[in-house]
Amino acid sequence: MAVPMIDNPLGGRSLPEWIGSSPDARVPQYVKDRVFIRAKGRCHISGRKIAPGEPWEVEHVKPLSMGGEHRESNLMPALVQEHKAKTAEEAGDRAKADRIRRKHNGTWPRSKAKIAGRGFQKTRG
Repeated sequence: MAVPMIDNPLGGRSLPEWIGSSPDARVPQYVKDRVFIRAKGRCHISGRKIAPGEPWEVEHVKPLSMGGEHRESNLMPALVQEHKAKTAEEAGDRAKADRIRRKHNGTWPRSKAKIAGRGFQKTRG
């Protein structure tokens, strides 16, 4: 399989795209630098320019929990506060997807409550 190439944001030759060996793999600093330069130093969530010394993180545009890949092309810089807010917002979507999957697989716990009915009709006699 051919390694995908990405354009070098600083000019020059194309470089092989970084792809994480696992979803937990740490993103190397040189990849963070390339992601920051590719985004022109802007937070991809708020669109605001990231000031020197301001805390920022690389974040997945398409979350791993929703099928995103742990690779350079799916990473963008985001301010720490904006990233926390986006992650909290995605938690509800992630929980719903988990519930749907568990119900489909039959692993969702069934309710032990009895269904109340009107019962049988009283007989005259």
